[in-house]
Amino acid sequence: MIVLIAGAVCLPLLPIEQYPDISPVQVAVVSNYQGASADVVEKTVTSLLERQINGIEGMRYMTSISSNDGTSQITVTFEPGRNKDLAAVDVQNRVSLAEPTLPEPVRVQQTV
Repeated sequence: MIVLIAGAVCLPLLPIEQYPDISPVQVAVVSNYQGASADVVEKTVTSLLERQINGIEGMRYMTSISSNDGTSQITVTFEPGRNKDLAAVDVQNRVSLAEPTLPEPVRVQQTV
């Protein structure tokens, strides 16, 4: 019983740095195409961005959702331990490369 109480008292004193980083880094790309259906968003926005983003260093997988309100959301998941700032910069660079191929209403909203 004494060991259990001593362990419970010492638990908050353990430094967090001792625990390994096991959660993967995720970066989300959200675009909005006002008035477009999910099918149009998928064909003109989501698929173009997915093709450009695919193959980024350290990427594990990518998921996407295109909805009827004109929203496209792509979530890129990276290997655990990947620097989140570098991952975000890599994704942003790829999105910038795809931007000229996106429909005009989507490009206008991204630059605002």
